[in-house]
This record gives sequence, structure tokens and C-alpha cells, in this order.
Amino acid sequence: MAAAADLVVPTLAIRSSVAVEVWSSAGSKQPFEPKPHLPREETKSSRSICFSPDGRYFAYSNGQEVKVLQASRDSAASWPAKCVLPRPKAFYLQFSPRGSYLCTWEHYAITKDRPEGSPNLLVYDVATGVEVFAIVQKNQTDWQPSWSADESIFALVVGGEALFYDLGEGAEKGFASTSRKIGGSRGGMLSLGPGNCPPFLAFYTPGAKGAPSMCKLYKYPALGQNQTVACKSFFQADRVEMLWNKRGSGLLLLTSTEVDKSGASYYGNQAVHFMATKGDTCSVPLSKEGPVHCVKWSPKATEFVVVYGFMPSKAALYNLKCDVVFDFGEGPRNCAYFNPFGNLIVLAGFGNLPGAVEVWDVAKREKLANLKCADTTVFEWHPNGEWFVTATTAPRLRISNGFKVYHYSGALLHETMWPQGQELLGIEWQQFADKTFSEPKITKAKHEGIKSSQPEASKKAYTPPHLRLLKEGKNPEKYLPQPSIPGLAPAAAAAGGANGNKRNNKNKQRSARKDVNVVNGGDADSVPTEMTEQGAPVARQSPVFVAAEERRQPPTPKQKYQPDNAADQPQIPHGQGQPNGQNISDKERKIRSVAKKLSDIKKLKVRRSQGENLELNQLNKIKMEAQYLDELKALKQSA
Repeated sequence: MAAAADLVVPTLAIRSSVAVEVWSSAGSKQPFEPKPHLPREETKSSRSICFSPDGRYFAYSNGQEVKVLQASRDSAASWPAKCVLPRPKAFYLQFSPRGSYLCTWEHYAITKDRPEGSPNLLVYDVATGVEVFAIVQKNQTDWQPSWSADESIFALVVGGEALFYDLGEGAEKGFASTSRKIGGSRGGMLSLGPGNCPPFLAFYTPGAKGAPSMCKLYKYPALGQNQTVACKSFFQADRVEMLWNKRGSGLLLLTSTEVDKSGASYYGNQAVHFMATKGDTCSVPLSKEGPVHCVKWSPKATEFVVVYGFMPSKAALYNLKCDVVFDFGEGPRNCAYFNPFGNLIVLAGFGNLPGAVEVWDVAKREKLANLKCADTTVFEWHPNGEWFVTATTAPRLRISNGFKVYHYSGALLHETMWPQGQELLGIEWQQFADKTFSEPKITKAKHEGIKSSQPEASKKAYTPPHLRLLKEGKNPEKYLPQPSIPGLAPAAAAAGGANGNKRNNKNKQRSARKDVNVVNGGDADSVPTEMTEQGAPVARQSPVFVAAEERRQPPTPKQKYQPDNAADQPQIPHGQGQPNGQNISDKERKIRSVAKKLSDIKKLKVRRSQGENLELNQLNKIKMEAQYLDELKALKQSA
């Protein structure tokens, strides 16, 4: 098998603002680059790229149609077109487990000709390019249908009801009508487990009118109310994410609420539950308060990892009894990635964290490498289990776009930065069937690599200028410009500030805020922050603003944080127990800014739950919720 794996040439599919293309490498020490015989199409309108699970097919949209190519493992072979689908507005693509079908999803729209709307979820036979199924699916999240591993069962949820189609007698007959149905309440979710044929399946029903939410396991086709394999009920679950292990024998439920009614957390809480097809259920114990950032199964199907808690977060490895078998300690992390064999795991902190990456040997419980991958938006292991790719992509980040390929020892194998004026939008490894590669033998040997062309980020925490002056024993006010007062000469302004005149003091504050606007690009609420090595935010404060705050007499009392609905509360006149709104501190302003973002996210989630289609940037904003929660928690806990 190792000899066969040596003949496999890894390819990377790349989607950018100018083209869709596939890059290849001649070997582990050779650079990744486009080849003349590999596909490349210039397009500025591609929204999705997708490999089939076994890597036989590659599909992409170009704004006019969807093309499906016959992929190859041979570095010298071309990739001919398999079929072309007439879907100019295709937004998402997904192959069935064996690559026989391709599902496309596009935004639901109503027109004058079709006021009822057109089907926006379609299924095509890849071999013929023929449309075999079409239905209206308004939800942009969780739009993907479910398949059994052998593609004999096709299922999806419409209006909270799970619909099942039996394809055992052929697609034409199987897609014609449903064979079974379960559920029917609003918010129902379905997930078919892998591996088993016929499969186990999980169906989630949200609680209503004080009743608990519930997830039930069934063995298809026995879907009766008295035929459940296992059942788990829980309160405080507005939403659930269902994660099966590779064998389809264990299921993890990541439940979350938008608001924590107990008051322990202002913006809700999360929990992890376990269910087994043998009938066992339990809650996964978490030893630190805070959000659950990530839950991942090992490909070995006998272990899973949870990253949780306020920063610095904890990471722990659990067995099937939900016992902690290894504690990775604390650190600035919010992501976890097992390699395809489960013998390596990467713990990382991306998003608003500094990009620290740890590579661990799972069997030996040893850390193999530490590296920094700042501004990473995409992370993916190669099927050989030894390499991984990190990328900085738009629209999450529109500068410094590019990708890097690393060896698990931390050695940089390849780097490509995108030209200025172009954007890298997506990147994906070609997939391979199981057992194409042998499980890599993990060693501590350092792999030979190259030096990055990008400057390393400073490891020193940011120090505001006024604090630097204090460290040098100097008076910062002596070196800072004085805020001017409109209509008065500088000397008069200074005198006005000294005698405590109320109008002059207000003008000082207004001038100081104006200076903050200039420093921060015109937004007084957007105070840039950096992260320390431990994941704590370090505020960048304007020296002018700080000086003005320190000169103010009398000092502003500490203001209590107000919730999002503070505008609806009775207003207390100034001087009767409420501090002047103009005298809030820099820290309180940042708290309000983050709270406003979280309030906007909450409103977007309500709109989404009501079936409204959100734009991509709105969905990306929702994904930032956990990061804003961490930032808000850190601001409240900081001195």
C-alpha cells in the first residue's frame, strides 16, 4: 500500500477572484504550482468548489454553469469534463458519499412568473448530468441532505419533518416519492450516521412550552415512537449540532442557547452530550466555565476532543465513557483538527486569537511542534496525514491572502502569496479513498523546510506611548498635545481647563474624542487590540484620549455595564445615581461596541430561525459570535 501511495500526487483546488484552478506537486520537496494539463478557468463569479469524497470528481461553479470534471491521481493525466449542469446561481455544492450524485443549493427567490418560488435544492446524476430531484429548501444553514453510506437512502428536513427516499430500486423511481416520514415540529433536525447500512439516524426536536428538547436514535427503517434505540432529553438547547464518529456508533450533541436564563452568562451557554447506538447516553463533563469552542471525533472513532472555557481555554481528550483520558492544559485555542488517521492532532487559536498552533502525538501524549500561523481562515490536513495547509482567504480577510503547506514537525514546505488586487477565496485538498495511504509513523525528527517570505509578528505585547513614557520616568502630559477649545486661544483654553469650567471640560472631551477618531480611522468605538501569547486582549489607547481622561476633574466613577435593552429602561436624570454618559471610560466604550455586535448577531439569528435567507457576510458575522463572547469576557475580567 505504501508503494501505491508514493505514486499518488497531491493536488490543491483553488478558488480566487480571477479563476478556478488545480495545482500539483512533483514530490514532497517540490513546490506546488499550476500545471499546463490541469484545469484552470478564468472566472470572477465562482462561489463554490468541491471534491467528491473519494477524489474521483471535482465540481465548481463559474457563474454560468456548474462543471463536474473527472479527477485523476496521475500527475500527467488531464481532467476531462464529466458533465455540465445548468445552474448559474449555484451557491453551494455537495457530493453524495460515493460521488454518484451532486447536490446544488442556491438562494430561494420569488419572481412575478413564479410567485410560489422555484426549487432551489437540486440533485443531479453525475454519470448523465440529468436532474433527478428538486425541492424548495429555504434554510441556508443545514441545507445539506443526508445520505446513507451506500447511497441507498436519501433524506432531508422540510418544515421540521424528515422525508426519506429509498433509492434501492434506482434513482428515477426512488426520488419519485417518500418512503417514510418522521417529525413535523418546527426546528426539527436530522442526521444519518455513516458506516452502517441500513444506517442509524438521529432526529432532534426542540422543546416548546416548558418541555425539554429531545434527540432520539433510530435504526432505519424502524422509525416508530416505540422503536427508539436511545433517547436524550435536555433543557437549555435552542440549537444542536450533531456529530457522528466514523463508524456511526457514537453521536455527540453540541447544544447551545442564545440567552442563559440562569444569569451565569449574559449571552447563553453550551453543553456537550453523548449518545451511543447501544443505548448509552450521558453528558460530557467540562471542568471550566465558558463557551464550547470546538468538538471533534478522532477518525479512530474511540476518542473525541473538546476545546472549551473562557480564554485561555482548556482542551481535553475523552473516551467513549466520557472520561477524560488526557488533559492538554490551557492555552489560546479555539480549534482542533485530527489528521485522517487520528494519530496526530492540531490545537490552534484562529479568528481573534494570535494563531498559535500546537501539533500533538495523540498516542504518546507528546507535543511535537509549536508554530505561529497568524490570520489563518482555512486549515485542512492532507489525506497522507503528514502535511496540512493553512490559508488566509477573503472575504474574512482581504489582505495578505495566500496559503502555506507544513509538515507536522512544523517545517514549512511551500508558500504562495496572492498578488495585490486579487483575492484567495477558497482552497481544498483532493480527497482519496480509505487505505490509499498508510498511517504515517510519527517521529520527533525535524523535517527540512523553507523560510517564509512573510515577516514574523512581534511576540511583545503592545504598549501605549503614554505607558512607555511612564516606564522611562517621564511625565506623559509634557509630551502630549493639548486639546484645543473652539473660539479660545490656547492660553485661555488652558485656563478654562484649570478652573474646572463645565463647558470647557465638555469641549476638552469632545476634542479628545475627535483625536481618537483620527487615530482609529474615524470610528471612536473601534479601538484596535492585540493578543498576548496567553490569548488575552491588550487595548491600544490613544495617548491624547488617555491624557484628557487623566486630567479630568473629578475622576469619573466606574460605570456599570448596561445590557442591550438599556434604551428601553427608565432613564435616571444626571446627578441622581447615573454617571454622565460622556464620561465613560475607554474600556466601557469597547464593552459597548462588542455588546452591540453581539446584539446584532442575536437579531440575525432570530431572522434566520424565522426562515429568512441571510447574505454570506451576515452568516460570517454569526460565526464570529463565540469570538466576540470571548472578547467581552476578557474585557469584563481585565483590571
